[in-house]
Amino acid sequence: MNVKQRNLVFGVGLAFLAGYVDTLGFIALFGLFTAHVTGNFILIGAALADASQAPILLKFLAFPAFILGVAAARMLVVVSERRNWPALTLALGLQLLLLVGFMVGGLLATPVGSTVGADAMAAGLLGAAAMGVHGATSRLLLAQLAPTSMMTGNVTQIVIDTVDFLRGSGDPGLAERCGKFFWPLAAFGVACTAAAFAYLAYGFIVLLLPIAILAGLIGLERADARSAARSAVPAA
Repeated sequence: MNVKQRNLVFGVGLAFLAGYVDTLGFIALFGLFTAHVTGNFILIGAALADASQAPILLKFLAFPAFILGVAAARMLVVVSERRNWPALTLALGLQLLLLVGFMVGGLLATPVGSTVGADAMAAGLLGAAAMGVHGATSRLLLAQLAPTSMMTGNVTQIVIDTVDFLRGSGDPGLAERCGKFFWPLAAFGVACTAAAFAYLAYGFIVLLLPIAILAGLIGLERADARSAARSAVPAA
């Protein structure tokens, strides 16, 4: 697999995961955005103004949980780089563990009632922390990819490139850049719909899909690392 193909697989896989997890959290846990801090701020403001809305404590606590996820990922990357550990593999592994916790907490909380119990609270905070790791990993270790959890920038770039194409711009990188931003956007959109239907049909167990995606990406990263190590060994 060449670099371009690898970037496409990671971009699409991580964008699908982010859209899926964020949508499931929103439906299952009183409108919680696990990956969308801006959305939670909006919902908190609305709930403070209208006390009849859903409980807001989870949304308040999701912000520090997200921050802790970002901080944990940052420290993991720093330590990994100092000790020559596989930083991306470890960061993806941390996100996978947190997503497993999200799923287990959700299963224990099922059926989720009209109030946020301890299990539901734990599930939401672990989900937010997982997406904090996701965002930090993307920024620190996968900066060559389009954003995978926030699609506003992707839509903006696609529209700009489309306008340039229609006006006859001669930018040689236009087609490649469109693909870089379009496919994660498409994967995110598909994932949002898939998560909604899947959760309503089967519940929190459907988080096995993003967990499997992460496991696959970890396997791909480890295979690439082994291949690179073999290539670096001089021939006898």
